[in-house]
Amino acid sequence: MAFVQFTRVSLAFADRDILKEVGLNLASGSRAALAGANGSGKSTLMKVIAGKLAADSGERAVQKGCRISYLPQSGIVHRGSTLREEAETAYAEITALMGEMETIGRTLESATTDDSRTTALLDEHHRLHELVENSGYYNRDQSIAMILSGLGFSLDDLNRPTEEFSGGWQMRIALAKVLLEAPDILLLDEPTNYLDIEARSWLEQWLRSFTGGYLLVSHDRYFLDVTVNEVYELFQGQLKRYAGNYSAYEQVRQTELDSLLKRYAAQQEEIAKAEDLIRRFRYKATKAAMVQERIKKLEKMERIEIPESLKKISISFPKPPHSGRIAMTLEGIGKSYGNRPIIGGLDLILEAGEKLVVVGRNGAGKTTLLRILSGADQNFMGKISYGAGIQPGYFSQDAAETMTGSQQVLEYLEKEAPTELIPRVRDMLGAFLFRGDDVYKSISVLSGGEKSRLALLRMLLKPMNLLILDEPTNHLDLQSKDILLETLKGYNGTIIFVSHDRAFMEALSTKTLELSARGPEQAAEARLFYGDYGYYLDRIGRETTGDFTRNSNTAAETALPVTESPAETVSAPLPRTVLIKAGSTEAPLGAAARRDLAKQRQTLTRRLEREEGEILKVLEALEAEKATLETELARPDVYSNGEKARAVKARLDGVTAELEGKNREWEAKAAELELASAE
Repeated sequence: MAFVQFTRVSLAFADRDILKEVGLNLASGSRAALAGANGSGKSTLMKVIAGKLAADSGERAVQKGCRISYLPQSGIVHRGSTLREEAETAYAEITALMGEMETIGRTLESATTDDSRTTALLDEHHRLHELVENSGYYNRDQSIAMILSGLGFSLDDLNRPTEEFSGGWQMRIALAKVLLEAPDILLLDEPTNYLDIEARSWLEQWLRSFTGGYLLVSHDRYFLDVTVNEVYELFQGQLKRYAGNYSAYEQVRQTELDSLLKRYAAQQEEIAKAEDLIRRFRYKATKAAMVQERIKKLEKMERIEIPESLKKISISFPKPPHSGRIAMTLEGIGKSYGNRPIIGGLDLILEAGEKLVVVGRNGAGKTTLLRILSGADQNFMGKISYGAGIQPGYFSQDAAETMTGSQQVLEYLEKEAPTELIPRVRDMLGAFLFRGDDVYKSISVLSGGEKSRLALLRMLLKPMNLLILDEPTNHLDLQSKDILLETLKGYNGTIIFVSHDRAFMEALSTKTLELSARGPEQAAEARLFYGDYGYYLDRIGRETTGDFTRNSNTAAETALPVTESPAETVSAPLPRTVLIKAGSTEAPLGAAARRDLAKQRQTLTRRLEREEGEILKVLEALEAEKATLETELARPDVYSNGEKARAVKARLDGVTAELEGKNREWEAKAAELELASAE
């Protein structure tokens, strides 16, 4: 079995210990994640494992013949070849082996005796032949096409010069090459940074079928949850292993953190008392010995530190101004680039308070639509009307490009912040990864990712009631994403957003707008789903399998004559069109029909309210039971006893699973009730 193993490995930069006698073992079949705060040394550790950086001490053992492939976070640029030619360089090692085979073959042709040297050459030729046969070299065209396609490239891209691709696509090329190398150990540092949701899903599937071992660094919690079964955390130079996926690691780590916080608080109290005593008696001769004893004790004390990545930070932004019930109305929105239609005849009414996620494959027009909605692109067909009192704000990755100057980050943001928020600007900057001396950096020296985070924070400081966000989670770590998510979930205004982070999309969205590209000469088709991103995925999955069976957890669906695919309704056949198309109309109803329809709605609403109430009662009981178990698990006499801790954890896992199921049931019921109550 191929493996790479560390034993007591240490590495320091100047006076800072990055790795302190760490141990790690990666082998075929390893499914591991590397966690830790930004700046903790994760990328450095990956480089040491890959052999790109030498450690100061310790042992790094690699099994003979074990092949390790490493993808860094950024900085890779390809030039001087086509995409296909660049992808083929992944087989450079195999090409070299074939060269060795040819050399041995020529030697064997001229051999005149059957001696031990000839036998050894034959054995080596056979070994090399086996390596080449098993490498997939002779099927490389299919492998190249499959992997490039999975990562979002088209067949037309194969003959394009690599220098034509942007930075994000350059990293996709690098990722494709690493996957094509089919190594024994795969090291991927932030592989999802430049991938859309479709490419991430494809990579998840690829990793599940990969027979080698891998170590991942990622800020996408869902991606880690479905691809790893162990987590290594790097904190203050120490490396600790946790079994389970990333969410399991966070639960266990939170229990540890709670205990650590208690010990930290006790130590801080002890320090405060000692320092107070020292201040009071420092200049009294009769107490000099006691004071010196306290000073020495403080100097020798091993201070407890809290992991920055696990500190819980809560921030809030200005309250959005009041607005009318309708946030925005779109009528016949269309957009083309030359002869290529992108969006055609889009009609939509967006109510205040909704959180709409826009989804679709690359090229479907998501960013184009957001630019139109924000006013950044005014060259379009149709009409956009903002509701009464609407004050929009727009964030895109391009916003960072306009940020220049010698102002310090802290100074810049304090000038942008409302007066009442100025005292909290440091905390907000910390939440967006500007920590310590980072707040004194001048804007001119910030990286693209840092500028992007600062631009997002600057926008959120302004009182607005319509946020249009294009990839707001890019360049944020998991903690910062959580902080942003909680802030946006508590935001009372309207949000339209595009993201490639599945967990973020599911947690924030209340409705989903799908843009489906239909070909180079056709505009994208748009459909609106009355549910979050998880609900949307479920509906799409059932469409794919043809399973449209009604059940208590999902709104039923019926085909409307003006649509090309199923549109959504509530359980009763209410005329609710969700396929957004220009020219979609409904026949006017007579008075009797309207009365019947009103009665149906009233009956349906009462039933749904009753069912929702019953679900909420169960949820309350489960929440109470979960809180009791979590409190029990945090008790030292429980978590320090392995048998007790496992028993409580098993009960807690069961309650949590039941709670998640009930929550999904409640969300679906609430969505049905919302539809039934709508005018």
